Amino acid sequence: SSISLSFPPVRNGHLRLREEENGGMRSHRSEVLEAIENVIQGIFQSLAQNKAPVLTVANRTDWRNIEFKDSVGLQMIPGCTTKQIRSDCPQSARRFALMLKILSMIYKMVQSNTYLSTTKGFVAGNLSYTEEDGTKVNCTCSATAVTVPSNVQGIKNLTSHAKFILIVEKDATFQRLLDDDFFNKVSPCIMITGRGIPDLNTRLLVRKLWDCFQIPIFTLMDADPHGIEIMCIYKYGSVSMSFEAHHLTVPSVKWLGLLPSDLERLNICKDALIPFTKQDENKLASIQKRPYIACQPLWKKELEIMAASKLKAEIQVLTSLSSDYLSRVYLPNKLQFGGWL
Repeated sequence: SSISLSFPPVRNGHLRLREEENGGMRSHRSEVLEAIENVIQGIFQSLAQNKAPVLTVANRTDWRNIEFKDSVGLQMIPGCTTKQIRSDCPQSARRFALMLKILSMIYKMVQSNTYLSTTKGFVAGNLSYTEEDGTKVNCTCSATAVTVPSNVQGIKNLTSHAKFILIVEKDATFQRLLDDDFFNKVSPCIMITGRGIPDLNTRLLVRKLWDCFQIPIFTLMDADPHGIEIMCIYKYGSVSMSFEAHHLTVPSVKWLGLLPSDLERLNICKDALIPFTKQDENKLASIQKRPYIACQPLWKKELEIMAASKLKAEIQVLTSLSSDYLSRVYLPNKLQFGGWL
């Protein structure tokens, strides 16, 4: 007997367990608890019939279950394929037990209203807001970056005079721009870093800032397949979270740098570049086949340049030109003359 493991849509990327007006969140919590109870009841029914319980889950890793829409990004199709996790199969019995353990933990957290997702991202620049508990946060006055809130949906009274948002891939680059006071020197802006692959809260914050201010959003990534994939996550989403695309993606995101074509244009010494590994080649080939690349001819050209050279570069390669080239020359020129894709 197969038990379908499905839940009501997760609001804004995670279960934000807070009492809302008109009992909206209370109702959502009840739906989650009921869904878990139905799964457990199904397991008991299978056991009572001397049948091995089987969990059926949506297959979130299969690109065949994903459709691409330019205005939304990657989203899961209705009626997607599923996979089974059997309790009587040695290969999946451990996973079956782990799923039940996780369901138990979720149930207790939802029941006691004590769940919040962790965060690793930072935000700085021309932005102030009020957190859910009433704490006022002013990123403009802070000498250091502020941690992205754990409950992004709970923040309110967002105020900013920023002209644009800059998403920075790496923490080291983010901190360097912070030290250079970049967000005040060029024009008021908001800087965000997910410190690599962004967590849900960082992606939620980028989307919330876009919804609130409708200002340009640029990305500053390494010129390598990993950096390009991270940029695509911000812009188009990921396969694993495609069911939450409407809350997490920002299709208006632009690729500011580091472009593969920049390396030749700036006469970066080839000795400063890094040869591709086999993993890099496979990752780039995978990205080139993705549906959103077809609607981005300029991106496609940049990927072809990278594939032909089989060389990659970190943002720090710009220090070979001068120690402050990134904040003093590269970014100001890009922003002034429209050097984004």
